[in-house]
Amino acid sequence: MTTPTLLVLGTDPLPRLGRLTGRVRVEYADESTLAARLPSADVLLVWDFTSHAVRAAWPGGGPRPRWVHTASAGVDHLLCPELAASDTVVTNARGVFDGPIAEYVAALVLAFAKDLPRTLTFQRERTWRHRESRRLAGTRACVVGSGPIGRAIAGTLEALGVTAALVGRAPRDGVHGPEDLDRLLARADWVIAAAPLTESTRGMFDARRFGVMQPSAYFVNVGRGQLVVEEALAEAVRRRWIAGAALDVFETEPLPPDSPLWRLPGLVVSPHMSGDTVGWRDELCAQFVELFELWAAGRPLVNVVDKQRGYVPGH
Repeated sequence: MTTPTLLVLGTDPLPRLGRLTGRVRVEYADESTLAARLPSADVLLVWDFTSHAVRAAWPGGGPRPRWVHTASAGVDHLLCPELAASDTVVTNARGVFDGPIAEYVAALVLAFAKDLPRTLTFQRERTWRHRESRRLAGTRACVVGSGPIGRAIAGTLEALGVTAALVGRAPRDGVHGPEDLDRLLARADWVIAAAPLTESTRGMFDARRFGVMQPSAYFVNVGRGQLVVEEALAEAVRRRWIAGAALDVFETEPLPPDSPLWRLPGLVVSPHMSGDTVGWRDELCAQFVELFELWAAGRPLVNVVDKQRGYVPGH
């Protein structure tokens, strides 16, 4: 039996795939070498999920890997028309980030409700300023994105006494459709963006949507930066159309040092870290090895992405 070739589009630290030793030929590529090495690969592991190299390299000539796995929940960084039209199977890291992102969102919601950002500011200024904070119990959240991450966020918030409404691509049991979004935004104390990036979600949070929200509402984006029109968000926070916001993802990453978002009062900026907890890379490696076992045995893979929709269906 021919030893399959696994091509890793990677950056340090590289994945530890010890269980595959002797069973697969591992080669490595970066953005400059990916196109030349794709034709010889049976499997492509997109370890560097911040790279858009696959989109650029895939349309070239020659054979292509039969299976592509990305160590991320989103797949917008690698899908291109040629890959979408091919018979290559694409899988993602669904399941690894759900709990950590939900915890991160809960931490942000608690921080906003209890006014922790200003507490830290006043401490640095040695200012004693008593305030009253908000109760979470009885407030409402609108979670946009009904996949595993969105559901985990809703469940975690509900454990804190928040009533959470999920909004997905289409209405179904326990999930609202897009036609309900504006109505839910108008009632929400917390608006959480956790949707995949598709043509229908790109720029969905614009000036009109921020205008629908309550002046007391907070907005959190842990989905994709391109879900949000950043200029509109900045204007909404600056003019107090909403109470504040937290962004973990951005249109351009890393966020440029001269971006006005860094200095915008009422905005919490974090460097795309909501799902990254201690040991997360080991979890991603273990997940890939389990998927490889299925692939090598000729069994159906899990976490298979619908390449036309841009996410794993069935949730």
